[in-house]
Amino acid sequence: MGVMASPPRSSAAPPTRPPTARDRARAEITAEIMTAAREQLAEVGPGSLSLRAIAREVGMVSSAIYRYVPSRDALLTRLIIEAYDAIGAAAEDAQASVAAASAPEQFRAVWRAIRAWALTNPHQYALIYGSPVPGYRAPVDTVAPATRLPQVLLNILAAAGADGTIAAPPVVSEAAQRTLDPMVESVPDLDADRSALVAAITTWAALFGAISFELFGHIHNVVASEPESRAAFFDAQIDLVARLVGL
Repeated sequence: MGVMASPPRSSAAPPTRPPTARDRARAEITAEIMTAAREQLAEVGPGSLSLRAIAREVGMVSSAIYRYVPSRDALLTRLIIEAYDAIGAAAEDAQASVAAASAPEQFRAVWRAIRAWALTNPHQYALIYGSPVPGYRAPVDTVAPATRLPQVLLNILAAAGADGTIAAPPVVSEAAQRTLDPMVESVPDLDADRSALVAAITTWAALFGAISFELFGHIHNVVASEPESRAAFFDAQIDLVARLVGL
């Protein structure tokens, strides 16, 4: 009697379990907690974020909130990841919307989209690009979301270098290139020329310097306060930085 062959194993992923009523209830309560946390972030800032106050806001006893958020730092991490993902998505969507356009036009579209997001979400912007929260140390979970935006800028510069759009590639010393060893070692799949990386980081720093100066009031009585004046000044900064990196 022959041995019966085993049926071939399916490579298909097992079906996803539909969410239960408990899952849906938990998701709804978590969403309420996050909404209350954003409101408190706007009112008192990240350093004074209080789980007890958030629990009162959503109508639960203070001890119950720990079933959904284990600590204040865990809640801060969720808010930080949420903000990084939102600003990263804004950059990615802006580039995708002008994907057929030239590199300078993509660069301009991304900068404008990030400024628009920051002006609309100033407290979330301040959380990730403002002063560090005392006593809080961001975990590794925040790294990938934080890289979404600079990756967009790097992609634009890399593509411009590949197709010759960059007329005069920036000259970066070997000493400056070596300063990026920690990043290159921590992201082994990073496939980019180090000069392009320095240029991308420079544009990243310039972008948030320009936005922070505007958002935190540093150009008050320096640049006219009308929205169209602020937008025109920002556009001038875009063009200056684009020329600086050879676009």
